[in-house]
Amino acid sequence: MKSIQSRLFLMLLIFIIIPYFLSVFFIYGYTKDRVEQQALEVSNNQMNKLSVELEQYFQDMIDLPYILYRNPDLFQVFRNDSEDSGYSNPNSREKSIETFYLMRNEIRQVRFYLDRNKESFTAYNAKVSAPKLKPDLLNQESIKKLYQSNVDYLIEPPHQLVNYNNAAIVPQSDNTVVMTFHHKVVDVLSNEFLGIITIDIDLNGYARLCNTLIQENEESVLLVDSNDRVMYASDTTLIGKVVPLSLLERINDKDIDSGEDILLSKTLSGPLNQWKLIKITPSQFLFHDARQTAFINIIVGIGVGMMGLLMIGFVSYRITRPIKILSKKVLSIEGGNMNVPFEHKGEDEIGHLEKHMKDMMDRINHHIEREYKLDIENRKNQFRALKSQVNPHFLFNALQSIGAVALRSQSPNVYQLVTSLSKMMRYSIRADQWVLVRDEVNYIQAYLSLQKERFGNNLNVSIKLNEDIQRMKIPSMVIQPLVENFFKHCYEEGFQDTNLSIYGEIKGETLTLTVENDGSSVTLSKLQSLRENIYTTPYTGTYSHEHIGLKNIHDRLVLNYGQNAGLKLDTKQGQGFLVQLVIPLDSNVSND
Repeated sequence: MKSIQSRLFLMLLIFIIIPYFLSVFFIYGYTKDRVEQQALEVSNNQMNKLSVELEQYFQDMIDLPYILYRNPDLFQVFRNDSEDSGYSNPNSREKSIETFYLMRNEIRQVRFYLDRNKESFTAYNAKVSAPKLKPDLLNQESIKKLYQSNVDYLIEPPHQLVNYNNAAIVPQSDNTVVMTFHHKVVDVLSNEFLGIITIDIDLNGYARLCNTLIQENEESVLLVDSNDRVMYASDTTLIGKVVPLSLLERINDKDIDSGEDILLSKTLSGPLNQWKLIKITPSQFLFHDARQTAFINIIVGIGVGMMGLLMIGFVSYRITRPIKILSKKVLSIEGGNMNVPFEHKGEDEIGHLEKHMKDMMDRINHHIEREYKLDIENRKNQFRALKSQVNPHFLFNALQSIGAVALRSQSPNVYQLVTSLSKMMRYSIRADQWVLVRDEVNYIQAYLSLQKERFGNNLNVSIKLNEDIQRMKIPSMVIQPLVENFFKHCYEEGFQDTNLSIYGEIKGETLTLTVENDGSSVTLSKLQSLRENIYTTPYTGTYSHEHIGLKNIHDRLVLNYGQNAGLKLDTKQGQGFLVQLVIPLDSNVSND
């Protein structure tokens, strides 16, 4: 047996230390999940809001060239009209172009390509350069792709500002990273291609929108187009390049948590169809507070464990000694000493325990003495019961002797009647025992053989019970009293043309045995009285002793099978009388 000290240590370990540290890990995991869920929820809301703002921002930039369709002076720049058009007036042209340039603060450079004479000019810092022939402009990769497509615009990834016409107004020192929008200009009425407007914008405009996702320096954000090129990134070294393969695999696999970083991706629509807005948050930053809380709890837990060890020593000193004494007394009781003295006078739990144990031992000694006396009395009763069986056996032997005399006197009918009576008396001794349905049927047939001698061979009795039912066990003497009632209330009252039927069926988990006749019946009021009498709880209230046989059968069925068992009575609408024995087959009843 383990010592009290070791058990206390084990209890401390199991019920204090381990649960405490498990709770720390549970709280950490729960806190981590909650922090992650809240962070993901906030980030998703921010990304949803930002996606709308980015789509609107780029839609505004894409729609900007459509203004020339509402500005006759600016649109005439692309038209192949007469000399008196707006294009022939340089001042009017430059004013319209300058106005267009100044419409957005983020515009760094605008190039106008006029297809009618294959020339282009640029606007930079609200100044317009001189026209310059560009016959091969439509062969440039991006321009050619736009020209041959059915779309009206094309967006190039960020790149350094290019002096398209080598114009003097664009300083060589301007290395601003810009995003380029190429917009196709056509005649709405004739669908004639008129030229290209190229707009370079700096990244500050939509960069400010993207950076609203970043709450701390450890987080990063990317804007990726449908060709997996980085249109913006908080890490400027990635801008304009293809997304790194490792990051691209995580984006495509929708791997939110890699163990180190939390990645959220939002697919955009509208003008940014199939673009992706990506936010990356280091898990170390996200779970910093949760980990710090867990560390503090672990330190506190170590302190609690040390205090627990000190508590074990104190508890062992104060409690274990009386517990050991009490243990020795219990071992003495196990050795057979039932008169162990309990003398502890303390008012603590040990004192109360010894007091209760003393009371318990007194009760045990009293019960032992009482059970011993009851056992002696039961043995006497069993002896008396054995003696009481002498008279029935003497009667069986006497009946057999009478039967032998009947055979010697050549009276086989007398012998058959004596045999039937002998079977009935032998079976009746088995009252309150379990018998097969087949045995109960054999008893009924012996009883019927006697009744045939009394009423003649014209008895109309039908017994239909299949082998499955006949192999079942039931309490003895539950069907025969119903057959006896048939003769009492039918044949003896003059209904000698009546048919008696005994049959049974199994439905689900219920066995139903039915005894019915088509002769004598009772009124509805009499039926109600019978039911009230039968269903009255034994030993409660008052009930009539008439039809005590029916009530006895009902009570025995309820006693053996529970409240779902019992008798059911019916008058067959005045055409006879029917009694059903309902027996649940799933009752936990011992039939041995």
